[in-house]
Order: sequence, then structure tokens, then C-alpha cells
Amino acid sequence: MNILLHPTYFPSISHFVAMVKADSVTFEIEDNFQKQTNRNRMYIYSPNGQQLLNIPVKHSANPHQKFKDTKIEHAFDWQKQHFKSLEAAYRTSPFFEYFEDDIKPLFEKKHDFMMDLNFQAMEIVTNCLGIDFKYEKTSEYFHEAVSFNDYRYLVNGKKDTSNFEPYTQVFEEKHGFINNLCILDLLFNEGRYAVEYLKNQKL
Repeated sequence: MNILLHPTYFPSISHFVAMVKADSVTFEIEDNFQKQTNRNRMYIYSPNGQQLLNIPVKHSANPHQKFKDTKIEHAFDWQKQHFKSLEAAYRTSPFFEYFEDDIKPLFEKKHDFMMDLNFQAMEIVTNCLGIDFKYEKTSEYFHEAVSFNDYRYLVNGKKDTSNFEPYTQVFEEKHGFINNLCILDLLFNEGRYAVEYLKNQKL
């Protein structure tokens, strides 16, 4: 199975379910930036329930700016805020401290482009999971991806209706199981068992 995906900020579990089942992964890099998608956001399980972490981007005068040309806005200290939110959410999870040193560099290096940060986030997670991260990038935009299983819709949380088996989450006694959060939720709660979990899920 050859799949087509968008590179997103610490992708949702559904992204990784698609990736671990694929024979080859290609990332769409010729699309236009769209607001309200996971291109620059992720969802975590905070002490108060589901929490959105959003990376501010510099908006261009060009309404058709490509995502690969979209720059991060560093006027706000989003990196410090996001890492503090992750600590509050996962400090007591079984594997946060084990992987903390792997993910921390992402919140210390200042990337200019959102897409570069997304690829580094995916490299960090695949390394933590112990899985190969081999992929291609598109050289043109595909309106219809006839040679791929097209999973680009997963970038939009409203269109992603994936439902997965529950696993143990830190605050589930307060808020119950929250489905299809970012991959960090699964990683910090399940460690490398996460790979087996991903392989057993259906999209």
C-alpha cells in the first residue's frame, strides 16, 4: 500500500496507523497552507481534558501561499508554552521521562519553516518508536492521487473520524478515554508497545 499524507505537527494516532501499515509513504509538500488543520497544531490530554497546542505562523499577503513556504511566528514564546503543557499533561505518565531528552530539542531549536519542524517532529517520534522513517515527497500537487491510498484528509480533524481501541491515559479517571490524540499521548503512555498497538488498529 502506497499512501499520501500531509506532514503535520506531532501527527495524530491515525497518521501513524496509516504509516506503520504502508509499504511506502509520500508526503504532500506542494499544497497551500490551510488554517484550522493539524499542519500547525496537535491535541494532547491535559489535566482539564483535551487541549489544543497551536503554533503561530506568519501569514502571507498571498492567499495561496504554499505550506512549505509558511514561516513560524517567533514573536510568541510558543515553544516554552507547549513544552510546559506537555509536562503538565504527561510528567506522571510511564514513559515521559524516558523520552523527554529526545523530544526536548524540538522546543529549543528555532525553525524558520513550519514544514521543517513537522518533519523533525516525525523523525523524533519514529526514532523513539524504533521504526524506519523512509518517505518520498511530492514534486507536484495531486488533485486526485490515483496511484496512492489518499490519506491527506487526516490533516483535518473534523474529517478524521477514526476510532481506536482504548489504552491507559493519565487522566482517564477524570475525563474518560480520549480518542485519536497526537502520537505523543500514545508514546508517553505505552512506550515502544505503541508500535504493536498501531499495527492492530484499523482506519
